[in-house]
Amino acid sequence: MSKMISIVSNANIQSKQTGKQLKEIFESYGYQADFGYYKEAELVVCIGGDGAFLKALHKYNFPCQNFVGINTGHLGFFQEIHPDGLEDFVKRYADGKYTVDKLQLVSAEVYTNKRSFSINALNEVVLKANHSKIIHIDVFINRNHVQKFSGDGILICSASGSTAYNFSGGGSILHPDLDSLQMTPLCPVNSVAYRSLPTSIIVPGDFTISLVPEKRYANSNLVLVDGREIFVKDLHRINFRSQGKYVSHLSFSRKSYWDNIKSKFL
Repeated sequence: MSKMISIVSNANIQSKQTGKQLKEIFESYGYQADFGYYKEAELVVCIGGDGAFLKALHKYNFPCQNFVGINTGHLGFFQEIHPDGLEDFVKRYADGKYTVDKLQLVSAEVYTNKRSFSINALNEVVLKANHSKIIHIDVFINRNHVQKFSGDGILICSASGSTAYNFSGGGSILHPDLDSLQMTPLCPVNSVAYRSLPTSIIVPGDFTISLVPEKRYANSNLVLVDGREIFVKDLHRINFRSQGKYVSHLSFSRKSYWDNIKSKFL
């Protein structure tokens, strides 16, 4: 097995200092640790907040290596390790005292009038209008028409991402062991003219959720992928499934998932 460790850090001064300390500790345990991403590394350590963790996953295209996070940011839901506990973290890693959590991804196939492309997200994918106006979207589940949505947009997340934007938008918290997709409406319009479901819909992960914006909005759609903006011209539809794709995330905590929820949100 490779003894190489990749250390990926944001530009924060504390993050850089933490990275230098971590490199020295790993090397004292016989590992080859270096800054940057290496395909041959057995572990990728992300230093920063949850944003740094997500940025690394997207930058390196959701690689198969194990990931772990050191929190120098704020909430740090995915960043479990505190900078004060680096020595204990490395020792427990070297001794194999950790579990590997499989964080489910949301996979989407985006179709335009001229091409198609795939996107993956850990937290969520959002379809909304490019400008500050409502968007009208036909929603299908396994090709069955469910509703014509009117509002700010629609968010699709996996169970792993249910505690992020989805939770702030009124969606439900799902245990990450559930293979599922959650569709959450963002500011749905309910009036004499428009009627939209006001709550989330949760389906099995092997179901397909399709979002089809009205043609008049084909050139004004914005897709948010874990917070990154993608303007899509001539958008026809987006199909969502879980497709069994995961990120391998190491956990060293003795706390339960619900203890973590309580400490982060209550």
